[in-house]
Amino acid sequence: MTPDLIRGMRLIGHDLLAGYGAIGEGNSLQAAPDGRRILWLAHEGPPKNFTGVDVTDPRKPRVVVQTDLPHNRVRSNSLEVHGNLMAVAYQTVEPGMTPAGIELFDVSVPESPRPVSFFDCSGPHSRGVHQVWFVDGEYIHCAAGAADFTPRNQLDDQAYRIIDVRDPTRPVEVGRWWMPGTAEGDEAPPPERLKLDTGFRCHNTNAYPQRPDRCYVGYIDGGGYILDIADKARPKVISRFNPNPPFPGFTHTMMPLFSRELIIATHECVYDDGLDWPKLNWIIDARKEDNLVPLSVLPMPPVEEYGRKGGRYGAHNVHENPPRDTAFQSDTLIFATLFNGGLRVYDTSDPLRPNEVAAFVPPAPAHSRVPAAQINDVYVDENAIVYTVDRHSGGLYILELDI
Repeated sequence: MTPDLIRGMRLIGHDLLAGYGAIGEGNSLQAAPDGRRILWLAHEGPPKNFTGVDVTDPRKPRVVVQTDLPHNRVRSNSLEVHGNLMAVAYQTVEPGMTPAGIELFDVSVPESPRPVSFFDCSGPHSRGVHQVWFVDGEYIHCAAGAADFTPRNQLDDQAYRIIDVRDPTRPVEVGRWWMPGTAEGDEAPPPERLKLDTGFRCHNTNAYPQRPDRCYVGYIDGGGYILDIADKARPKVISRFNPNPPFPGFTHTMMPLFSRELIIATHECVYDDGLDWPKLNWIIDARKEDNLVPLSVLPMPPVEEYGRKGGRYGAHNVHENPPRDTAFQSDTLIFATLFNGGLRVYDTSDPLRPNEVAAFVPPAPAHSRVPAAQINDVYVDENAIVYTVDRHSGGLYILELDI
């Protein structure tokens, strides 16, 4: 496989995942009890649920387990591993279907994931759970519907929910928050819909031990929020970053760079052929966290070259600095996925002038529905080995930095 573009990195491994190479946003690296390193991947859609890949030698990745979804009207787009416990999100195609919620697995024997419990988020207006964040072994932060949550608009069906899993056999909700005006019974008026209406609902829910009283929430068309979660039963808004409009919505991730008092905010591209351009990655000054000020955007490859190359082109997600021993931590280097723009690595030492220092764009994978790669997500381990995945059929690409 010859990349369309590669600089500042070397491709050292590639795996098509037994022919099921469509991977979502769940990428999490486990140090297994027997000493192996297992990369867990959530699939973009059916028929597969999740795949475990032995990457002990990243040059020789090997699938050790691959599981099926219960039916083809559900997906498991997101997962996280803490120790030997894995949380998997289930989201259905339509409201009212099941399973819709979070399943916990014991993965101490990676070849044999063992179900531990299921937290049900189904309901008449719920599609279940789109995203999970689980990094401390105690709480899952997630974007989820609920049986007792009725959105005014069905596009607004997923709130921010906090689930206590200190007893993993009995998960229980301890807190919930949603954007005011989006639920039936709210005193606030409904928000004004964007021209490209992708919903006012929760997406990423990042909470870090450096600030255990904060959650950094992407709220799609509602922008990004910093929430005070010191009292998990009553999350409170501290501030909001909202360039939507005039920009075309879908705030995905709010990732804090704590040592520098900055935030990286990503806005996901969700349409093919540049329809919702521009979708950007923002650098935000958070020195005064109740007054978020945009400083710059990460430089993007030319839209003239990539906009109609095939499929989506624009921002999606970043390596989110998950606080675990098997993850790379940097408040300067940012690893960002741009769909057909591939994977880009940025030096943000000067936040006013971020600079691209590495890039990887693979060729269009076989059997993809679009004529270009769609690099969907990225995970970087503590040795700066980069694992990035394709949304449709390209599977797993493994790279090492050369910068």
